[in-house]
Amino acid sequence: MSDLNNLEPKEVFDFFKQICAIPHGSRNTKQISDYLVKFAADRKLEHYQDDANNVIVIKEASEGYEKSAPIIIQGHIDMVCEKTPECDIDMTKEGLKLAVDGDWLHAEGTTLGGDDGIAVAMALAAMDSDTLKHPRIEAVFTVDEEIGMLGAEVMDISNLTARKMLNIDSEDEGIFTVSCAGGVTAKVIIPVKREEKAGRLYHISVNGLLGGHSGQEIDKERGNANVIIGRVLYKAAKKADFSIVSLGGGTADNAICKKSDAEVIVSDKDAKELDKAVEEMNHIIKHEFKTADPDLSISCEDKGEVKEAGLDADSVYRVITYLMNAPYGIQHMSMDIRGLVETSLNLGALKLADSEMTAMYAVRSAVATRKDALCDQLESLSACLGGKVEYSGAYPGWEYRADSELRDTCVRVYKAQYGEEPKIEAIHAGLECGLFAGKMGGDIDAVSIGPDMTGVHTSDERLSIPSVERTWKFVCEVLKESK
Repeated sequence: MSDLNNLEPKEVFDFFKQICAIPHGSRNTKQISDYLVKFAADRKLEHYQDDANNVIVIKEASEGYEKSAPIIIQGHIDMVCEKTPECDIDMTKEGLKLAVDGDWLHAEGTTLGGDDGIAVAMALAAMDSDTLKHPRIEAVFTVDEEIGMLGAEVMDISNLTARKMLNIDSEDEGIFTVSCAGGVTAKVIIPVKREEKAGRLYHISVNGLLGGHSGQEIDKERGNANVIIGRVLYKAAKKADFSIVSLGGGTADNAICKKSDAEVIVSDKDAKELDKAVEEMNHIIKHEFKTADPDLSISCEDKGEVKEAGLDADSVYRVITYLMNAPYGIQHMSMDIRGLVETSLNLGALKLADSEMTAMYAVRSAVATRKDALCDQLESLSACLGGKVEYSGAYPGWEYRADSELRDTCVRVYKAQYGEEPKIEAIHAGLECGLFAGKMGGDIDAVSIGPDMTGVHTSDERLSIPSVERTWKFVCEVLKESK
């Protein structure tokens, strides 16, 4: 298959090609939003467009489906705009150059935007059809998903009547996502005081860790350098008196920290004990992480005599006490979905300034009350040490439903079409389904699906043409079976 004009299913790829001809990167969605409005107006379909460029298009039920529960088809209209260094396309003003390589569709030199243009194309094809059997379709097109689900966050859903949602924003055919975590960024602030200190300056470093995304790799038991350095300092403080001059590692709350450093001032008489304690912890912790983080190393280097402003004894105690007692990592596993992390937190960024230590956390849970309980733990510990916690970027979770009519329909249709069971999974990260679940008070029956894609968010992005055809057939059958 090599001809762009002969891609099947034609009804889907015709719309996808139209979408790809319109620039639609995040924060550049007005033109694609207006395209959707025109689509609806030309077909005399009920539609709404808000100031953020979100669009809702509604098509009433086909004959015989008037009493069937309505269903939302949802996807986002923005894409990640990346290109190769030699590509001269201006993605803010120009469309994409599509090409076919065997069974795969891609864009020459740029991202393809299959994430999530294929959802938009399928929703438009469904509403454009005169023969498709379906309940009332409420197509929800959101903006700026790729930069924080900003469109879904501000969207007014008062025009939606459906409580079933088919989200088409997954990238693996045959996998149904049925739950995601909610989360919040927590910033712990512990006040500190400094005074002039004299002695030998030692640089303690934890590095060589693999790190990773805390929503995807927290279950791999990889070391977090910020947590480990707190443990090292605690053990060292039991054998040597020292003042902390600097401390910190990481820049993002949701990334497992790969490297963390501390500078401490110690007297000549305690220097050897400090060095010995760090070396001992190096052996202990390397052994503990020999499988998960085989290249981990902890070093201690003498930088010579100095006079600097270091933390006073009480501040050293409070900083180390906090790092040793703050919760970290997996807190609960799901009892509904085997192997799923339900609740966790990650100390992604640690920084010691002149008058305070700050610790930035990504707190996640599929159960809102457990996320809140974890935040309460941080608040309680921080308050005991004279500190506080500030929150930002909160987003709701999408809790697993034991009784899901839509999931049952999807499974039944999948088994009939593919002759096998689909994989049911949840993710420990955020999806737009979570924001809609929050807006609907948790009253949402949702499943996230999608065709096979590779290299998403890169210029190597590829979309499987046969997978699109199978997924489109699946979507049509789910609508037909939702009577």
